[in-house]
Amino acid sequence: MSAVKIKPEQVKLGYAIKLPSGWMKHPFLSSNMLVENQQQLHIIKNLGLEYVYFYPNKSKQVTEDIAELSESEEIEFNSKMSEAQAMMLNEKMLRIEQAKAHRRDIQKTEKAFNHSLNQVRELMKQVSSRPLNAITEASHLISQLVDTIINAESLILHLISSGNKDQETLYYHVLNVSIVSMMLARNLGCSAQDIKTIGIGALFHDIGKLKIPSQILRKTTPLTAPEQNLLKLHTQYGTDLIGLAETFPLEAWPIIEQHHEYLDGSGYPKALSKGQINNLAHIVTVVNEFDNLCHPLDPAKARSPHHALAYLYRSMKGKLDDKTMRVMIKMMGIYPPGTVVMLSDQRFAMVMSVNSDSLLQPNVMIYQPDVPRLEAPVISLNSDDLSISKVLTIASLPEKVREYLNPRAQVSYYVQGKPG
Repeated sequence: MSAVKIKPEQVKLGYAIKLPSGWMKHPFLSSNMLVENQQQLHIIKNLGLEYVYFYPNKSKQVTEDIAELSESEEIEFNSKMSEAQAMMLNEKMLRIEQAKAHRRDIQKTEKAFNHSLNQVRELMKQVSSRPLNAITEASHLISQLVDTIINAESLILHLISSGNKDQETLYYHVLNVSIVSMMLARNLGCSAQDIKTIGIGALFHDIGKLKIPSQILRKTTPLTAPEQNLLKLHTQYGTDLIGLAETFPLEAWPIIEQHHEYLDGSGYPKALSKGQINNLAHIVTVVNEFDNLCHPLDPAKARSPHHALAYLYRSMKGKLDDKTMRVMIKMMGIYPPGTVVMLSDQRFAMVMSVNSDSLLQPNVMIYQPDVPRLEAPVISLNSDDLSISKVLTIASLPEKVREYLNPRAQVSYYVQGKPG
């Protein structure tokens, strides 16, 4: 049954209603609400509204007699109500400020990400013509990221609201793989030097794809056998390209050559098996597989970060190291940034960032249609009596929710340190 209009004085406890006024014209956190106490009832009746929307099918039966108040009790009650209304409004304004602070944090992180992305774009263009310059710039970029990753007491992994331009895909991919591989290396207890080696190797792991025809790289239908063979040559082309720069660290070479090798010997180019594969290269392999599942050539087959991790763990046993996978899942959180979820109060939300100290309590942006998208609540689940009840696929979302939360085709991450 749809909503019916009733006068505010007709509202009773247990009624599900919607206030037909702007979000800032009432003290409640949402215009949609279930009237649960006398305080809410009093405020609704004193908002000066002509009518409210009443939803009988969502309402609850509440039997509670309201005793008549004496004149002095009425004055005391009204005074307490004014005080309660002011407190509710203060809490609401505090929520808005918290959301704005979260957004400022996100914008600052996105600015840093875009700066790094520009550096990656430039150094990739220089690899063939000025390889020494490219390696020097890459070293500088990775050193800065390594400092953040090593020195922070805890790390916050942010979702980056990036577009998905065709020609930019390689740059997003290598930066993503580099950042997540370095975080994974830190969590696996690697030394600072190994983390830097992983960062440099991951940044250049797909450099050989610059020599693969773009029609093969962008093809969304299955590749033919000759096309697959040509694509597999990108590991060889990659080592050829970095061979042009004497300053490229030798320790990072295996990452470029072996990032498609699997422990069971089913990978390429040399069908190496466990014991023959470089440990640092294997860390990058795990992250590379994850990022490729989130961004396959056919966007219709893209998995959410949560579902990509689940697939890796379930379907690639024997190919990927079990401990590395477990550490990766623990590091990313059960709900990695970019995961769309249903909250315990049945609202839709998208995970925006995860703090390594509190993986089950990420920051989420909540779908609240009566709130402008740019003011959408971004809350930490540890600050509310809320939890995640289930993970949703992007395809299952109603169109309005999808437009509001705007889950991106390109899931990129950037890391921010929390000093100790």
